[in-house]
Amino acid sequence: MIARYTRPEMGRIWSEENGFQKWLEVEILAAEGMARLGKVPKAAIARIRKKARFNVKRIRAIEREVKHEIIAFLSSVAESIGDDARYLHVGMTSSDVMDTALALQFKDASAILVQDVRDLMTVLRRQAAKYKWTVMIGRTHGVHAEPITFGLKLALWYQEMARNLARLEKAVDDICVGQISGAVGTFAHISPKVEAYVCRKAGLKPAPVSNQIIQRDRHAYYFATLAVIASSLEKFAVEIRHLQRTEVQEAEEPFTAGQKGSSAMPHKRNPILSENVTGLARLMRSYALAAMENVPLWHERDISHSSVERVIAPDATIALDFMLRRMIYVLGNLCVYPDNMKRNLEKSGGAVYSERVLLALVDKGIARDAAYRLVQRHALKVGKEGGDLKRELLQDAEIRRHLTAQEIEAIWGVKHHLANVDFIFRRAFH
Repeated sequence: MIARYTRPEMGRIWSEENGFQKWLEVEILAAEGMARLGKVPKAAIARIRKKARFNVKRIRAIEREVKHEIIAFLSSVAESIGDDARYLHVGMTSSDVMDTALALQFKDASAILVQDVRDLMTVLRRQAAKYKWTVMIGRTHGVHAEPITFGLKLALWYQEMARNLARLEKAVDDICVGQISGAVGTFAHISPKVEAYVCRKAGLKPAPVSNQIIQRDRHAYYFATLAVIASSLEKFAVEIRHLQRTEVQEAEEPFTAGQKGSSAMPHKRNPILSENVTGLARLMRSYALAAMENVPLWHERDISHSSVERVIAPDATIALDFMLRRMIYVLGNLCVYPDNMKRNLEKSGGAVYSERVLLALVDKGIARDAAYRLVQRHALKVGKEGGDLKRELLQDAEIRRHLTAQEIEAIWGVKHHLANVDFIFRRAFH
């Protein structure tokens, strides 16, 4: 399902063909680095660059015999370049190639994810401005609290995605490292200058120290960051699902012409797009856990992490690309119903202004607990039986000893609650 909606270029990054192509790039760059040191004839490099090829089917056929993917790959390449094959993989180990190439794939995939996050932030900023003064009820514990605006909710999400962007950029910087350091990371048979050359040409940083692999704490941090972003998207999706409930109906996913919501019930408009995001976030968190379990490997390395990463590297980046693009569409085309927001705000009979009444009584010198009990008695009655809190207060002689009718009347309305919206927006979108 995800493959139908994700970017084709993201899928190509993780294709078998592209993976081997990255391996070849690393091998050729290492040979170039050796040539710069006089260890390989420069003419051989020109021939290798011109002739080097691989065939995926041939690699797999060789692998069935030798049971080693890198050896099978090098054997296939050697068939295309002949004697010059002896200049490839000199002093290197398999993970020098595989981990450096994997970093290149993460770099390419991450560029797409970073742009996705920025695109989502653009949508959130635009929608926040559009609904800056669209008043709705704020809810805590799922229960009516006090008035907010829908724009404030979106501004909150924008700031969260801004933090996610900073996290992602840090995680990308952390994972975009390469190594060309030999069997256990000691450069016993290859110069550190080759590693420096390969990484510089590939746009990576050399790992300051390695053993046989790039250390997997880097990968764990990266996948954990993707999971945090996915959890934020799930948070947005869950909110939309709540707002789309029939009893609320304040906002709704776009529902296109000809779309059907249920095989049985023609009236249904279900938040299926947001529900997809919610489900995928669960997977993303499981990928992060798997990446963390890849950190403790035996001694200078074992291979237990490899099978995990062959699944989670493409799956996590492709899934997050899908999730981000889906939320860009949902939030960019969200159906918002201000009249329903107003109706729900008024449903409490004015109980949402109870704190202002409480504070007004405290300002008159009444002890806070006593004032709380006075207001609570009426607010709970209105909540249970219906009615109007303002009318209840105006009929309470004890409250009227402290507050005039005009003072009670002045408490009502959302203007007081929105006084700092401009300030919050300036701070959120600085």
